[in-house]
Amino acid sequence: MQKLLFFLGKGGVGKSTASSLTSVYLAEKKYKVVLISIDPAHNLSDIFETPFSDIATEIKTGLKVIEIDQDKWIRKYLKDSEQQFSKAYSYLTAFSLDKHFSVMQHAPGIEEYALLMAFNTIVKKYSKHDFLIFDMPPTALALKFFALPQISLFWLGNLMKIRREISKKQKIISTLSLGNKSIERDRVIENIENQILFWNEINSLFQNEKITFPLLVQNPDKLSAAEGERIIQKLSSVNMPQTLPILNRSNVIKGMSFILNIPKLKSGVGFENLLKSLKKIDFLSLMQKLEI
Repeated sequence: MQKLLFFLGKGGVGKSTASSLTSVYLAEKKYKVVLISIDPAHNLSDIFETPFSDIATEIKTGLKVIEIDQDKWIRKYLKDSEQQFSKAYSYLTAFSLDKHFSVMQHAPGIEEYALLMAFNTIVKKYSKHDFLIFDMPPTALALKFFALPQISLFWLGNLMKIRREISKKQKIISTLSLGNKSIERDRVIENIENQILFWNEINSLFQNEKITFPLLVQNPDKLSAAEGERIIQKLSSVNMPQTLPILNRSNVIKGMSFILNIPKLKSGVGFENLLKSLKKIDFLSLMQKLEI
């Protein structure tokens, strides 16, 4: 069964380093791995000393790397949305409302929708790979990303109720004026139903503890720990699986245990240096948690 690993944490704690080391380790164990950065400020190209893009680059057998082009996915999301609106509302062009879609690229929440579209596409495209490892953006955007399916389902549920009421009234008026003539299927309701199916699929994936593994990267400092607690609480509120803690840049914090400890590394960047760094890290606890 494919597993999704999400590396989360405060900006600057070392999410990219931790996700890169884990990806290299799993690839060395002969698993098929895709490492994906969905952080708008990508770091993977710097860590591997290799230019990456929205198109997967294989850096060794079994290990591909992708850096999501957020602007490209925003454009794709807006184009798809415009097409859906045009189908549901045939009068859209007549009122010149289609011109306003250019403004939507700056709308609140557009980043999360675009990133989730990219996420869904990648999950389906690489469904035969053992691990998809996501280097997440800093806390605020990451939490919105995980909350979006439930927020969208709540909004769509209420929108469906309103649309059904409108549809009932339309049918009554049509029956009075057209008699028993058959009425065309409500394309708006059909679109809402499709959206509900899409978001339910994503939501179920996020909540599946056999597939989804949130990994919280922390440093040995109070700010990192405090933000880590807030992340755990927020993920719990949207019914995400248990968050697994990773300690970076230290071997131990008194009174706390971690699924993975990454000491301060001096090997430098690049694939070969990442390989050398693996010798200083014990992945056993993480592998046991992943049931491999």
